[in-house]
Formats: sequence, structure tokens, C-alpha cells
Amino acid sequence: MAIVSTLFYFIITIGILVLVHESGHFLAAIACGMRAEVFALGMGNRVFGWNKVSKFTFGSLKEDLDLQGNTDYRVAAFPIGGYVKIAGMIDESLDTEFLNKEPQPWEFRSKPIWKRMIVISAGVMMNLLLAVFIFWGIIFHQGKTIRPVTEIGYVTSNSVAAKAGMQSGDKIISINNHPVKQWDEIESTLYTESVTNDLTIQIQRSGAVHTLSIRRSELPDFMKEGFGMFPTGIVPVVELVDRGKPAEQIGLQSGDTLLAVNEVPVGFGSLQEAIRMNAGKEILLSWARGNQRMNAHVRPTAEGRIGISLSGAYQGPVIHKQYSLFEALPIGVGELKTTSVLILTNLYQIVTGKASLSKSVGGPVKIAQMAKRSAEDGVLEFFGFISILSISLALLNILPFPALDGGHLVFLVYEAVFRREVPAKIKIALQQAGFILLLVFMAFVLYNDVVNF
Repeated sequence: MAIVSTLFYFIITIGILVLVHESGHFLAAIACGMRAEVFALGMGNRVFGWNKVSKFTFGSLKEDLDLQGNTDYRVAAFPIGGYVKIAGMIDESLDTEFLNKEPQPWEFRSKPIWKRMIVISAGVMMNLLLAVFIFWGIIFHQGKTIRPVTEIGYVTSNSVAAKAGMQSGDKIISINNHPVKQWDEIESTLYTESVTNDLTIQIQRSGAVHTLSIRRSELPDFMKEGFGMFPTGIVPVVELVDRGKPAEQIGLQSGDTLLAVNEVPVGFGSLQEAIRMNAGKEILLSWARGNQRMNAHVRPTAEGRIGISLSGAYQGPVIHKQYSLFEALPIGVGELKTTSVLILTNLYQIVTGKASLSKSVGGPVKIAQMAKRSAEDGVLEFFGFISILSISLALLNILPFPALDGGHLVFLVYEAVFRREVPAKIKIALQQAGFILLLVFMAFVLYNDVVNF
């Protein structure tokens, strides 16, 4: 049953993304006076479909069937991807029969360049609009939880923040001259500004204002490791407990919140130091499990460990803010910008070799797993996952690579600049090469998914 539900959510997720993307191409083509011969969900052979001429039918259409300018809406065999076949356009189908005939007014090739650019880019625009619409709806429905703090509670050793000179107790005033008033604003500004700019961070320390500078070249693992600082109010939560270690022997469990060592309160940063200072000595450890406070004596190892891995949970002040329908829209657009920057940053890290390709990309198996997990967490989480995938699809599709929308745009830009179209033979050769490379890449991500399943 788990496999069936995973497959179900995968098909729903991919179906929504493909339907939205291809609807963009389809609607733009119709609006620009072009004919769309096929609108397909899925790839491969036609399973069933409908058109105005033959109505609803199963299997492939007759080769001599004249659709009379109408579209065949179909579902194809493999539920990965989809396509719109626009008359008079060299696309992934590599259909070139129309080249032997005179251009017709309803064909792609007969339209001005600006209309063709609109049609090519419409799929990407629809994916971005879908993401904005989902973000908008989520923010309007549930509002946002804001952490109204700018004080640093803990700085990870050897992190970017530590190397820049940041310390616990510092209050961040601005980042690259952008004033910040709450922690989520700090995080989003750090990410967006660090993509292309050096960082100039203004802080307040012991009543005095200081300026810290970080060069972009000093942030090689920013996406992988994070900035290395946490707000005040972060408490240590047990993530994993190692078998046979002291923590397991006293009954610590995943999800427990650690409170004190020898009745001295500890935070996310001070806990590990407190345990390390008592290496080999018995200590009284206090923790919370739900509303229950628990205590036990435990002896850390000679290395100052008790056998747990930690994560930080924020328990500082929060403000829950609701937004009107119109107030939520610009925040949704802001979420689109932030998510796009993160995706582009990760892509940049992959291209420059600063991030592992195998660890950074996911194929059908990984998408199916994440779709199922997000759906189990709730409808909003599921649609939030779809919005992130929709942005990823848009950004990847607009890359200037043959067989992608960005590759078609490159052909059109060439035509606009040099006043002549790229020869059909070259288009076909590049499309074939691009399609083969995409198949190889898809095989790699599928293999990567299976190996890491």
C-alpha cells in the first residue's frame, strides 16, 4: 500500500506541474493565432484522448485523420512530462514534414518573433505564477510566524559567522544596508545577498556599533553548511540517540529537550561545552519530554560525549501575523524570489563543483518520496512542496540548453539579432543532441535515486 500511495502522490504532483506548464504554451499559442495539434499529459504512445473530429477514443489516432485544425487532448503511456505540439514548430518530436510546404498563417514559423517568444516562455511563466498563487494562498490562510529577535544566541565553531567575528550576544542591525528587524528577515537577506554580493553586516555589541565584512569568495559552502549562527531562544533537542551510549542508558529519546547540566540551565550552544567540561565525571542531566521534566545521572565519555546528535528548536518570542488577501500577495512574491535565489545558488554550486551533483539532484523516486511525505503532513505542506518543484521546473526549463524552452529562446534571439533563422538541419541536430543528453541525465538521477533509496 505504501508503494501505491507513493506512486499516487507522484502522479498527482507531476500531473499538476505538467498541466500548468503545458497549459501556458497551449493558451499562449491559441492567443497568438497558432494551432496546437496535440496537448498531451505523459510521454510515449497515446493511451486515450478526445478531439472534436473523432471524439473520445482509445489508442493511437489514424494516420490519415484530419483534425481540421482542432487539438487532440490525450493521456500518454508514461506519466513523466507532457507536451504541446504546435503546428509549424521544430520541437522534441522532430517532425519536419511541414518544412516541405508553404508556411501557413496559423503556424508557429509564420508568426513574428515576439509572439513566438511569448509562446516559448509561457510555460515557465505559468509555473512561476503557480508558485506565487500557492504561496499567496498559504500565507493568506495561515499567516506567518515571526521571530522578532535580532540577537545571536549561538555561533557554530569554524563557521562562516565565526570566521567573520560574530559572537553570541551580537545584535544584527543591517545587511548590505538593508535594515533587519526579525530573524527570518536576517536569514532571507543573507541568502539573497550572498548569491552575487559580498556581505557587509552591521552589528551592535556592548552598546557599540561594528561593521563586519565577508567576501563572496569566502562563502563556498553556504548552501551546504549554512551561515553558522542561531538566534537567541534556540534550545537543544535530541535528534538521534546512539545505541549503547550513556544517553541511551538513562532513557533519553529523540525529541527530548535538554534543559540543564548540574541544575545550571543550558542553551543550544552551551550544552555541548558543559558536557565536554565534565568529560569522565558524573553529571546530573535534566530534560523535558512533553510537559514532563526528567532527571538522571550520566557519565560522559573521556571525549566528553554522551552519544546524541542535536538539532535546535526555537522557543523564543514569536508573533503570529495574519494578512488580508491583498497584503498576502507581495509576501507570496517575496517567497518566490527567496526560493528562486536558493535554487539558483544550489545550481551555481553544482556547476562550479562546490556541491555534489549526486546529493543535490533528485529524480522520480526522490520526488515521489517527498510528495508522499509532504502530503502526509497536510494539504498546505503538499502544495508548498509543489510550489518549490514548480519554481525548480521553471528555472531549469529556461536554461539555454537544446530541447528545453531556453534552447528554443536562444534560436529566436539568434534570429532577432542576425535577421535570419537558424537552419532546420542545425536545429534538428542540436535538439537531438540535447534530447540524448537529457535522457542520459534522467538515467543518472534515476540511478542516483535507486542507489540512495
